[in-house]
Amino acid sequence: MPKPPKGIAEARRKEVLEALRQIGKSAYDAIYSGQFPEISLPSRSVGNLVYDDELKQFILGDAVVKRSSRNIKHIRPYTQLLWLAFFANQLVQEERTSTLRDVFYSAQAFNMEFTDQSESDEIITDLETALMKAREDFNVYPDERSAIFGNMIIEYTKPGYEGRRQDLSTHPDGLMIGPALTTAEFIETDAEMVLAIEKGGLFTRFVEEKVHERFKALLINTAGQPPRSTRYVIRRLNQELNLPVYIFCDADPWGAHIAMVIRSGSANSAHLRELTTPSAKWLGVYASDIETYELPHDKLNELDIKRVHELLKDPRYTEKLWQDELQTFLKNKKKAEQEAFSRYGLTYIVDKYLVDKLEMAKSM
Repeated sequence: MPKPPKGIAEARRKEVLEALRQIGKSAYDAIYSGQFPEISLPSRSVGNLVYDDELKQFILGDAVVKRSSRNIKHIRPYTQLLWLAFFANQLVQEERTSTLRDVFYSAQAFNMEFTDQSESDEIITDLETALMKAREDFNVYPDERSAIFGNMIIEYTKPGYEGRRQDLSTHPDGLMIGPALTTAEFIETDAEMVLAIEKGGLFTRFVEEKVHERFKALLINTAGQPPRSTRYVIRRLNQELNLPVYIFCDADPWGAHIAMVIRSGSANSAHLRELTTPSAKWLGVYASDIETYELPHDKLNELDIKRVHELLKDPRYTEKLWQDELQTFLKNKKKAEQEAFSRYGLTYIVDKYLVDKLEMAKSM
């Protein structure tokens, strides 16, 4: 199995440090020349979101916003952004990581207080937009909640753990997808596909039924809408190892959206390019599967129906499969969970449904 080129992580690290240095340098140069420091960022407003047919995701348009120390209303967010760039530079230089919550509290040590974490999260996204890089590139991560399981050996590149290897099949609950795993090298695997699974219960069932061996699959528990680090790992497995990705979610509009986020990203990440897997295939559970497999179900509520109408207008959902299934939701007014297959026995979803869906995938 081919391995990714050596030095990718170090090259990205140098690139981030240089981008952070340029932010600081622009402020210094402005002050030195007697000007008010300022920074221009691509606007993240809804009106500046553009759907790119080639990338199959939303991107930011040409509109920009300016944060200038000349404007008293801009001084607070501008200085917060400069502090965050300084803090991120420290993290990358010292090869340390921080959580979103850590950033909120760390600011207080510098008398750079945020009103609440939502404010610090917003500034973190501003810095992402300024650098056009994910927060994970400057070592800021959300809390871990997704997991991976299967026959794969990885090798850590995290300082202090370089060269250490881990077998992903040795953790029956799955290995958490954290910063160290995100940047690890893929050394050896017999996997022929990736199965991304919305619910922990089904993930556990697949582990117990040895889906990783029966179908030569790497199993990923997305824990609902997957964190960006998980979407990055899914993309890496697809891009670097040429593994097809199949997505299993609940049969409701929220499950359909989770599948689409893996394929085409989210509006909140329109400034990023390395989180999507456009070739990933949504294999269900479909609205039509509720009738086909006579699944126990609930009625769609008003919020569910509203969400279906929103998705029907979203340019990411124009393919026939998505349109047909969304219309089926509206027609039948039914939704079902992955666990509904248990009415036929605990192994039915593996022995019958998974087999059916993987066979269908060959013709998609």
